[in-house]
Amino acid sequence: MSEKLDRRKKYTRMILKETLIELLYKKSISSITVKELCEQADINRSTFYTHYQDHYDLLNKIEDELANDLSSYLQRYNFSEQEESVKMTQKLVEYVQENQKIFNTLLNHNADPAFEKRMSDIARQFLMSNWEKVNHTNSAQSSYLSTFTISGAIHVIKEWLENDQKEPPSELAELIYRLSTGALYTQEK
Repeated sequence: MSEKLDRRKKYTRMILKETLIELLYKKSISSITVKELCEQADINRSTFYTHYQDHYDLLNKIEDELANDLSSYLQRYNFSEQEESVKMTQKLVEYVQENQKIFNTLLNHNADPAFEKRMSDIARQFLMSNWEKVNHTNSAQSSYLSTFTISGAIHVIKEWLENDQKEPPSELAELIYRLSTGALYTQEK
């Protein structure tokens, strides 16, 4: 009986998440109501409230899940070598592509703008710690460099999502790496 309840809980949460993402694609989080969300998901409001406080809580849970996934994903790699860096970037781009509807909505549409900052902060913290170890840079230099790199990479990924991911993840990862290391500029000279 407990297993059946767990499956039901998982299903309910999945449907609510998917429905919120669909609604966010069309309008802002502040324009969405729990009533509308429940009607669209075909879930009772009382069922909704057993899982979440409100639709903002649901959005926070979605963002938490993605942030935790991204954090654990980044911890698997050592950024000290170019090959590893490109591979890590490719894996992240593949992860974004696998979850493209969620990322496209949360980065480009009507969701909370804090999500992009949160993703930036996770990647930035990872980059800073690795750059300081590898390049023996000071904290301020690493901070500026990682801010510049992450902001550029996120905007490249946002544009890639908006343009229906025409380039394969490996090609986009290589481009991001080359842009972030200045290799594109030095190659053109």
